Amino acid sequence: MTTDRMTTDRMTTDRMTAAAPSFSVISGERVQQVLHGRESEIAELVEAVYLLHGAGESVNPPSFFLRFPDRPASRIIALPASLGGPLRVDGLKWISSFPDNTRSGLPRASAVLILNDPETGYPFACLESSVISATRTAASAALAADRLSRSRPRPTRVGFVGTGLIARYIHTHLTATGWEFEETGVYDVSSRSAAGFCGYLERTGAKGRIGVHEDAESVVRASDLLVFATVAAEPHIHDPSWFAHRPLVLHVSLRDLDPRILLDSANYVDDVEHCLKAQTSPHLAEQLTGGRDFLDGTLHDVLTGRVSVPDDRTVVFSPFGLGVLDLAVGRFVHDEVARRGGLDVVEGFFHELRRYG
Repeated sequence: MTTDRMTTDRMTTDRMTAAAPSFSVISGERVQQVLHGRESEIAELVEAVYLLHGAGESVNPPSFFLRFPDRPASRIIALPASLGGPLRVDGLKWISSFPDNTRSGLPRASAVLILNDPETGYPFACLESSVISATRTAASAALAADRLSRSRPRPTRVGFVGTGLIARYIHTHLTATGWEFEETGVYDVSSRSAAGFCGYLERTGAKGRIGVHEDAESVVRASDLLVFATVAAEPHIHDPSWFAHRPLVLHVSLRDLDPRILLDSANYVDDVEHCLKAQTSPHLAEQLTGGRDFLDGTLHDVLTGRVSVPDDRTVVFSPFGLGVLDLAVGRFVHDEVARRGGLDVVEGFFHELRRYG
């Protein structure tokens, strides 16, 4: 190789090196600082992502479940995704669910989110993501509650079955986006968790009466908006008659409801292929009936007016949780931290950048 050719290759390599993005780590504290009080903005962002996803402007492959023979209740899930349009970003959420953590006071879930530059493929940030995950879940639930209730009287009695972190975030996002409740019902198999959730409600100055229920049936029958946010691995709510008053149900934890309850209801999901797998209640309903006719549409269908929501049936929203939502919220956080000049850049994170040394 001539000297001129070697010089040209070296200059090309140097330009490639200069273009490699930096890598930042964003702590949970910074994530929470950015997202606090931004519920309305996040609701708009989540709606925009659903519209992009429904229009085909995303890649959201099946999640991968890492399971453990010696710890069957625990799992770690990988959610790769790519979001197009004006929110363009690639990445991966790596989220663990270890229910036994709650015995020691630790939250069940922990997570990190990796954001990748769509031009080079280089990861440019790692964010603590349990807060991001809870935020996108809560924003999705609040958006669905709003859009799915527009054809019926707006619910004023909310009931929570499962009172962990996700339930708290959903309540926060509901009230921050205009919901007010005359009654808030609380039920958890752990009386300690139920008491803790009531303490949160009282500290926030939640309006209306707060009541702890002794069983799931009583909170279901007493509520016209129900939030299921448990760690149930299989259905534990079996009687369709509990839903005779036709509530709106945010079935966030996906495995609480007997499939017969879904067959008596109008059913909406965030993504059909994602929801109908992994023994979720919709998946069980598909296995029971041999088809998907029990599904009435997706949230995207509702947002775009492709389907109407009945007011004479129980309405169930079962969101699997899309990785593109995490990417959008994560990028929102990253860009806001960068705007404030608070990125913690790991110097020299990408070290071996020259092809030939």
